[in-house]
Amino acid sequence: MSDEKYVHGYTGREAVRLHDQAGTLTALLHHDTRYPPGSAVLEAGCGVGAQTIILSRNSPGASITSIDISPDSIAQADGLLRRAGVVNVTLAVGDVFDLSYGDASFDHIFACFLLEHLDRPEAALEHLKRVLREGGSITVIEGDHGSAFFHPDSEKAKLAIMCLIDSQSALGGDALIGRRLYPLLEEAGFRDVSVSPRMVYVDSSRPELVEGFTRNTFTAMVEGARDKAIELGLASPEDLDEGIRDLYRTAEHDGVFCYTFFKGTALK
Repeated sequence: MSDEKYVHGYTGREAVRLHDQAGTLTALLHHDTRYPPGSAVLEAGCGVGAQTIILSRNSPGASITSIDISPDSIAQADGLLRRAGVVNVTLAVGDVFDLSYGDASFDHIFACFLLEHLDRPEAALEHLKRVLREGGSITVIEGDHGSAFFHPDSEKAKLAIMCLIDSQSALGGDALIGRRLYPLLEEAGFRDVSVSPRMVYVDSSRPELVEGFTRNTFTAMVEGARDKAIELGLASPEDLDEGIRDLYRTAEHDGVFCYTFFKGTALK
């Protein structure tokens, strides 16, 4: 995946969104991911380190290698981990399709929000499988933008979400990939595949999720893809802006927002 294929862009605001997302979803997505002391873990597509710092805290005795194709993201992740005093993570610029590690180099592999941006997710999983030892585990977490529903209902909000989905598709990605995790892992030759849905339900009784997820994660993500959608001619600026406003409207007192992530685990 080249830098140009990341639909959300490499802006400062996007980095903040990624950290907000990770912090808000830590319990939901990461509570059951723990690696034993002494194990070698590869995190593929670490981005700015938002998930990396959670991995390191949950598995302080593991040796984690975190790679990303973007040198700028690796630099940001390095700053984050240094400030947090993390000592069990090695960062490197790396391409999941051209891994520099030998066969069976890692005991476990972790990839979060990576496959959705790749035009060949099946091939990516096969490359990752090569560097995983026999009997080792892979954990993959992805969203599925088709799972979003909300109140008040809005056709323009649905249009704005579809524009993000179509923009990502135009760049070779798949914003609906969460529903495909099971067949993708099976087709890549992994065994004991298990996928669990992780639903985020938000109403005004959960203010931390209203702010952390509805506003700062999902709606900010849709808003971040606005310019690309306009460039691709998917909608008018006026319709997109109205749809984004309607998504923010779901974060008000009578609003409701729901979204499902999918977490897949398997063995080699």
